[in-house]
Amino acid sequence: MIAVVDYHKGNLKSVERGLAAVGGDARITDDADVITRADAIVLPGVGAFGDAAATMAELGQMEVIRARVDAGVPFLGICLGEHLMFEEGEEGAPEVGEDEEPRRPRGLAILPGVVGRMPRVDAAGRAYKVPHVGWNAVVPAGADALGVAGGGSRAQSLGQSCSHGSAVGASGSCGTRLVSTAPAPGEGAAFSCPLFAGVEPGEFFYFTHSYVAPDSPATVAVTTHSVTFPCAVQYRDRVFGVQFHPEKSSDAGAKVLANFVRIVGEI
Repeated sequence: MIAVVDYHKGNLKSVERGLAAVGGDARITDDADVITRADAIVLPGVGAFGDAAATMAELGQMEVIRARVDAGVPFLGICLGEHLMFEEGEEGAPEVGEDEEPRRPRGLAILPGVVGRMPRVDAAGRAYKVPHVGWNAVVPAGADALGVAGGGSRAQSLGQSCSHGSAVGASGSCGTRLVSTAPAPGEGAAFSCPLFAGVEPGEFFYFTHSYVAPDSPATVAVTTHSVTFPCAVQYRDRVFGVQFHPEKSSDAGAKVLANFVRIVGEI
């Protein structure tokens, strides 16, 4: 059974249905005891970092999820669920004085670093709409995967979102020019992460978020909207996080969910 963690912040049915559609035995639950007995855990992306972390701590979910991840249980964090894999988040942090240390909400601390707000302008001063809502191309992390000669700027070589922030569909068209060009599906190095088995580099996924995870050795895929940011992370063999919503990402998202269900079935 795959536990879809309910931390009382929104409708989780789309995640449950997405997992069921690819053969997963998914169950929405807020019960820490049920999460403890689950074969795998999915932490969906609903709400704000601070509120979600506080509710999870109150319900005993934080401690249980950390223990199950340490035990090697498959885990998938989606959007905010990916953010909560990190140590801290800026979203929901209380205001402090200039001389005070920031008191940021604590996450699961599976991965190191602080989740920060997405910039509204890129390095060239072009404005982007935040929240970032729409379809973006996803490619493997690493300069070679992005086709950047000599390991140059990632932001110059990827991203299929418009400078005015409009959503870009699978056709790559939104009525205005793209600010940069990502590899088309099938171009570039293949994904090495098992969560992306059968997914072509440059495939489009659906995003909706205002904050981004920090880069780290755990980054396995990236996309660009004002900045190039991690959109997928992997810890050990069976622990993953994705910034996009696979349950809202058509066939490509279904493939990611099916890969996770397959990984669960292999334990």
